[in-house]
Amino acid sequence: MTKTFLLEVGLEDMPAGVIANTEKQLIDKTKSFLTEANLTFTEIIGYSTPRRFAVMVKELAEKQPDETLTVRGPAQKIAQDEEGNWTKAAIGFSKGQGGSVDDLIIKEEKGKPYVFIEKFVPGKSAQEILQGMEQVILDIEFPKNMKWGNFSYHYVRPIHWLVALLDDEIVPFEVFGVPTGRTSQGHRFLGEAVEITIPEEYESLLEKQAVIPKRAERQAMIVEQIQDLCKQHNWIVPTLKSELLEEVTDLVEYPTAFYGHFDKDYLQLPSVVLETSMIDHQRYFPVRDEKDQQALLPYFISVRNGNSEHIENVARGNEKVLTARLADAKFFYAEDQKSEIVEFVEKLKNVAYHEQLGTIYDKQNRAVRIVDVLADHFNLSGPEIKELKEIAAIYKFDLVTQIVDEFPTLQGRIGGIYAREHHLSDNIAHAISEQYLPLSQVDSLPKSILGKYIALIDKLDTLIQFFSIGMIPTGSNDPHALRRQAVGVVRLILALDVKNLDFIKLMNEVVEVSNLPEKRMDQLDENMRALNDFILARLEQIMKTDYNLSYDIRQAVLAAKNDNLTRMVKAGERLEQHKGKENYKELVESITRILNITNTNGNAGQINEQLLETDSEKELVKVTTQLSKIFTQTTDANERYLALEKIHGPITEFFDHNMIMVDQPEIKENRLTLLNNLANITMDFADFSQLIV
Repeated sequence: MTKTFLLEVGLEDMPAGVIANTEKQLIDKTKSFLTEANLTFTEIIGYSTPRRFAVMVKELAEKQPDETLTVRGPAQKIAQDEEGNWTKAAIGFSKGQGGSVDDLIIKEEKGKPYVFIEKFVPGKSAQEILQGMEQVILDIEFPKNMKWGNFSYHYVRPIHWLVALLDDEIVPFEVFGVPTGRTSQGHRFLGEAVEITIPEEYESLLEKQAVIPKRAERQAMIVEQIQDLCKQHNWIVPTLKSELLEEVTDLVEYPTAFYGHFDKDYLQLPSVVLETSMIDHQRYFPVRDEKDQQALLPYFISVRNGNSEHIENVARGNEKVLTARLADAKFFYAEDQKSEIVEFVEKLKNVAYHEQLGTIYDKQNRAVRIVDVLADHFNLSGPEIKELKEIAAIYKFDLVTQIVDEFPTLQGRIGGIYAREHHLSDNIAHAISEQYLPLSQVDSLPKSILGKYIALIDKLDTLIQFFSIGMIPTGSNDPHALRRQAVGVVRLILALDVKNLDFIKLMNEVVEVSNLPEKRMDQLDENMRALNDFILARLEQIMKTDYNLSYDIRQAVLAAKNDNLTRMVKAGERLEQHKGKENYKELVESITRILNITNTNGNAGQINEQLLETDSEKELVKVTTQLSKIFTQTTDANERYLALEKIHGPITEFFDHNMIMVDQPEIKENRLTLLNNLANITMDFADFSQLIV
């Protein structure tokens, strides 16, 4: 016989951003709890609203299965005396297991006789086990917790009620002094307290109290209602499948969509300003014309947490709030139009970048100098250098505009808009608007080539400056988002895909033109090594998540003796592609044998062909020369790997017919030099000794 279990945690309104994850955690942790308790079930259904998260467990076993356990006791020679009588050790063991010496049996284990006892362990009831769900609730993790009253408790929000029902019986336990019961709460304004008799009534009873407990159902209602409004007015809502929809879903318990309008004169503002006012500040859905999808319309759609009663008043109230915000934006925009870009740039002299790193104006000046470094490493054309320097000289100017002061998330984008308004080229404007990309490991990269370059310059400068003063992220502490900057550097370099880019050399030259003060020089080498390791750690993370490279392959290519990030990734892809093939194992083992010898013996250099004694030795010299030529001619990972595959046979033949540590010193050193030459070539691809076969 199976049962249905319901657990609901009712609390004050949670932040929208944590609700979906909280529901998932409750499902996952409940599943783990029941599995570890050996209670079977068929399905766990999750629920969540701003004021609750819950699970319903279907077809839950009534109790654990009974078990018969065989427990080993002391060895027979300890459990029985010479006459075969039970000793105190045996009697104590049997009593400790809830039995008597009559229950003891003797069996051999690993060739030695021991006493054993078999005991029956009845399974615990689900009612008893589920009282441990208190810990499941406490184990849920949140980005931030709060403390309330005089209590020492810390949780996302104060808990006000708990429902825990196994069929029609309450499962008794407490969390933060709140006992479980069968009483839930309806909508804050449209509902009331409701008594739940059995779990199966949960959804229907809450819906009668204006609560839609299923998140997906609530979201589907929002989408359907918005689509109906759009159909009526020939609108489209580009943000209908976005983070905004996810957030709005978690702001309401009973959604009702409505629309409002604003004065069309506000459409003169840049569309990003209008959309940011609506989306970021008010959680409204902007609408566009169905026929001209680029045309923003003077309307918005919002979602009320409640029914349609007096919806016209609600719409008017929201219109007033939005109008006030747009009026402010219009004023700030008009004020910005009174200044030239050069005036904004001049103001940057008074904007601190960091107390130890000067001003934003100083950062721009460094960016101009870094352009020359990039020009050499990325083979920039004359026109690209000219435009990139123009960009670098002004790209932060929008930080002192009034619009960005009011809408900080628009930095960069406003710069691009204002650049066009001041008749700068589309290339320059577009690059300025993309300077902060990518914002994360999954965010879009700049689309324009100049956008990629200025974003790379900006991120490299940020990393070098902060690391040069010893501000290196540790643990989760990263107040200046340097991990995000480093991820951006790696992704941009991989996207630019320059074949012979030496990343260490690039970094060193950027440091040189940065004109760092003398007081930073003492620790500079150490800090720059830390920065290199920091960036390589981000590269490894990207290799794992974006390229699905195995751990050993990641370590092998990161240990390669080249400083080209793209080459490392492509070498890793080739190794992953060939991993598991028979010749892969042979190749790895043969190159690893060479690396093990050369790690502590000899050096690379010129081979004395007069000292070559065997055909296999001469063949390996020939193969090494050919391999070196190929590695010099191409950086293509596939061509290099195919060339490496051909050296397995000659390496095997060499070791079959030649001793390395011979008595003649000149022959020994010549052979070690040959192996070191070959090892150095393979190390430009990967450290094969790190690979697992």
